[in-house]
Amino acid sequence: MTHQLPITAIYAVPLALLFLVLSVRIILIRRHKRIAFGSGGDPDLERRVRIHDNFAEYTPFALLLLTLAESAGSPPLWLHLAGSSLVIGRFAHAIGLSRPSTDDLGRIVGMTGSQTSILITAILLLMTWS
Repeated sequence: MTHQLPITAIYAVPLALLFLVLSVRIILIRRHKRIAFGSGGDPDLERRVRIHDNFAEYTPFALLLLTLAESAGSPPLWLHLAGSSLVIGRFAHAIGLSRPSTDDLGRIVGMTGSQTSILITAILLLMTWS
């Protein structure tokens, strides 16, 4: 079997696993505290839901751009830079916001990494049109 998008796959796998971990963290606290919907006013559950939601808001779009850039034949070095920036950013964001007191460094690194990935891939795609 040949891989048509091997670079994107390298970064999609750890992100998929992180998505599952973030999902399970919500399921476990919902079961423990018997909260079926919403956050039930529980700050820990609300935090976990927002971490998961933020991941779900940024990651698919960034992976789509990475896929498009790789499909367009963008230079592998830049694709790896974008992919690693996304993975580091998403892990930093999840870890930073999972701490009892908000870790501003984790949040800053997380959002910077995610937005850098989106910016790099958007520029790569713009360059394919010229």
